[in-house]
Amino acid sequence: MSSARNECLFCKIARKEIPATLVYEDDSLLAFKDISPQAPVHLLIIAKAHCEGPADMTPEIAEAVGRIPQVAARLAQEFGVAASGWRLLTNSGPDSGQTVFHLHFHLLGGKPLGGKLCL
Repeated sequence: MSSARNECLFCKIARKEIPATLVYEDDSLLAFKDISPQAPVHLLIIAKAHCEGPADMTPEIAEAVGRIPQVAARLAQEFGVAASGWRLLTNSGPDSGQTVFHLHFHLLGGKPLGGKLCL
């Protein structure tokens, strides 16, 4: 296993080495509650396989990531924000605000988020 995967916080969560409040899991994706929520509903959706960002996706990871909008829509329904609206976004690289270098998507909702993309 590569050093990056050994030390990656989200890889550790995916391997169940670190506890998280899981809300969805299948063979290739995992979703859990953000520990520092920026909205009443703030979930993180990741591919279980390590990938730092969009430029590093293998075909297998790209296939899994392609299902994230569908999973996000299901979670938005389950968490009661589907009707009022929700946001799905990812950050790529330090200037974007990415702090955990494992490709992940934020599902945010439960309050008016406005047009501003910065949290």
